[in-house]
Amino acid sequence: MSATDKLGKRVRMYREKLGLSEEELSTNSGLSLHLVKDIESGRTYPPIGSIIKLSRALGQRVGTFMDDQFIKDPLIIKADEREEETSSHRGAGGHYHYYPLGKGKTDRHMEPLYIKIEEDGREELSSHEGEEFIIVISGNIRLIYGKETHLLKVGDTMYYNSLVPHHLGSVNGPAEIFAVIYVPV
Repeated sequence: MSATDKLGKRVRMYREKLGLSEEELSTNSGLSLHLVKDIESGRTYPPIGSIIKLSRALGQRVGTFMDDQFIKDPLIIKADEREEETSSHRGAGGHYHYYPLGKGKTDRHMEPLYIKIEEDGREELSSHEGEEFIIVISGNIRLIYGKETHLLKVGDTMYYNSLVPHHLGSVNGPAEIFAVIYVPV
């Protein structure tokens, strides 16, 4: 079973446990009904911001939708052992590729990720509760944060409130980042 199918089944299970319709989950999460249906059916693996919105609307922590097993501390993931959780969040042609770095640590409060970003040209803003800390490790990143735009290079970091509409995209080719996302429970 793919990560997309697992995520969809978990979202549906928690929604049904709460007695919510897909329409109610859409309203409570702020996501479109079409996206909720695509996620539950396993057609789409959403961006992390949407997973955060779903987790909040369903009263679960983000890792609930990404973890398969418990791993005792310390959780160590070697660079050559990172596994992509999704092919992308925009279907097969998408431009974000997520590699979770905290998967299996069931008591975590942060979501650490290694993310490969391909140049796409889209600048769709998203927002969700919490904070993000990002380190650029290759390429160039454009951060749109509210009405501001910032260009970041290798070694640059950014730390911001995720409630402010934001977008990260690569500029002049692919880029790689480490991201730590915190969402209060």
